[in-house]
Amino acid sequence: MDKNKKMHPIARYFFNQAMALDQLINAMGGGDPDESVSSRVGKIERHYVGEIPWYRPLPKFLCWGLDKIDRNHCQEAIEEDEGKHAVLDRY
Repeated sequence: MDKNKKMHPIARYFFNQAMALDQLINAMGGGDPDESVSSRVGKIERHYVGEIPWYRPLPKFLCWGLDKIDRNHCQEAIEEDEGKHAVLDRY
């Protein structure tokens, strides 16, 4: 989503809540609390050169599902400056 796009305050509220929930879920799963799940999964996909192995079923399923909704979502969601404080997924 374009960060400069003006949103209606109610839409912005729900968007902010969704982002907070996304980051909370990532942190609870051992990721950096300031990174989205999509960014984390995108980095895993990139590490495995576009094909997440079968023994990583959750990131593989998440990336597959998000790509059905928004093509290349995980790759486009990568936040290069986030992820330094992750506990898990050091590939």
